[in-house]
Amino acid sequence: MDDRCSSVVEVTFSFLIGAAAGFVLGVMFAPASGTETRKKIQDGAVKTGEKAKESYDRIAKEAEKSIQMVKEKTTEGVTTIKDFVDKKKDELAKKVPAIAKEEEAK
Repeated sequence: MDDRCSSVVEVTFSFLIGAAAGFVLGVMFAPASGTETRKKIQDGAVKTGEKAKESYDRIAKEAEKSIQMVKEKTTEGVTTIKDFVDKKKDELAKKVPAIAKEEEAK
């Protein structure tokens, strides 16, 4: 699960960097005035920032779901282990008096 999340982050980050670089290069080589070019770069930067925030939010939600699932599974595992240990303690408590009586009888 961790590998999948990190690869999603890497792909998203790479895509955003590529999109931003492509946009900036495209705008810089397009025939437009300096004011128009700066405005286009600013607009592109805002859009890229919004996409990055959306991607971050999506990844954060996915990570939160994964963390919750791990917590639930851990709680289930701990409960199962506690139940097993309690059961074995009860079995041992029943056997110990019987063994003590056998020792006394000898």
